[in-house]
Amino acid sequence: MVQTTNRFFDEVARLMNDAAGAAQGVRREVETLFRNQAERILRDLDVVKREEFEAVKDMARLAREENEALKARLAALEAALGKTGTSTGTSSARPSGGISGGG
Repeated sequence: MVQTTNRFFDEVARLMNDAAGAAQGVRREVETLFRNQAERILRDLDVVKREEFEAVKDMARLAREENEALKARLAALEAALGKTGTSTGTSSARPSGGISGGG
């Protein structure tokens, strides 16, 4: 009787191990399917990846910094030109009154 009971528990334990292994396999398969579906949805929505966003953000920051530097340089050049140039030289660089600006 002891031998039969032992064999029964061995079979139950083996069955439980097989069921646990199958459950893990199913879990991995479901996770893979879910991940693929989520990636496909995000790709269809045309969502930007974090790395791409950070790269464009850095590019915009650099462009702003360069723009500010160029503004400062232009202001310095205009100030220097205003000090050394004549009044007609600086006004000729500006656009005229346009079509309605009498002549």
